[in-house]
Order: sequence, then structure tokens, then C-alpha cells
Amino acid sequence: MASALDPPPPTGPTVGRFPIAGLVRRARRIVRLSQHGMARFAKVSPSTVGRVEAGSLTPSLAVLERLLGAAGLYLTVVDQNGRVIQPMADREDVHDGAGRRYPSHLDTILDPEPGEWWGDIYGLARPPETYHRSSADREARRRRSQWEVRVAKHRHLPPPPIVHDYH
Repeated sequence: MASALDPPPPTGPTVGRFPIAGLVRRARRIVRLSQHGMARFAKVSPSTVGRVEAGSLTPSLAVLERLLGAAGLYLTVVDQNGRVIQPMADREDVHDGAGRRYPSHLDTILDPEPGEWWGDIYGLARPPETYHRSSADREARRRRSQWEVRVAKHRHLPPPPIVHDYH
């Protein structure tokens, strides 16, 4: 339930729950720049700054970064607990046979052991890297790994089964 002290919900474009217009105005206030001064530092037109602050223009991410950067501010990604999320490393040496990256939501297995690749049961040549296809298998492996790492915490529980990915 909202109280009288809560700010009104934003009416224009937002970044998360924050209005872009208010963020740009705050950035300009921090460095005490006019719209013309901010425009000069951000390499945009003064009318762009004015329209963004008025909420009549939603800037591209690049323009928003330049506007905030004029005040020494940076955009970052945080989770619901306020922890900064780091980007995934981009490894140029790990691609499939067609040169594509492996799916980001799957854990890549570098140099798979016998039985870790689904093609092993068919006698196919094992690739230098792969991933587990079955989501149920991946979740079972994750539970087993957590149990093994936190043995003291899970000492009273039987270990989860070891799962083989033959899908």
C-alpha cells in the first residue's frame, strides 16, 4: 500500500523502476551543467537533452550512457539483492563445429570424460567440448555437486544419485 510520502510512479520511460528523465536531470544536477553543457560533454544536441528530461524522447542505451557519463555515472546490472552482475566471459576458443557459441544457459564441459557426452553410447567421436542436453539431468548434477561441496550441511541426507546423460 502506497503512503503519501512515496514518490508517484513514473509516467515516462524508465530504467528498472527509475524514470530516465529524472536520472538525467539528477546527473546534470550532480555536475551542475546546463542542458547545453551536458549536451557538449555527451556529444548530443541540446534539444536531445531537453527532450529526454521532458520524457518525450526515450534515448538509446548508447545515448543514455553518454548522458550519464557526462556526470561520471555508469549503468550497471544488479540482481534483486543489489549485487552487481558480472558479464559472462567470452571465450573465442570454445565453439561448436559450425563456429557458434554454446548456449549460454548450459554449462559447457571442456574435455569431456567418457560417458559425459550423449554420443558416447553411439560410438561417435567425442568433441573437445560439449554440454548436457537434458534439463532434468543438469538439475540432478547440480544437486549432486551442491551436496558434495556442502557435505557438512547435508551430512544427515543421503547423497543424490549420480546421473548419466544418455539423452
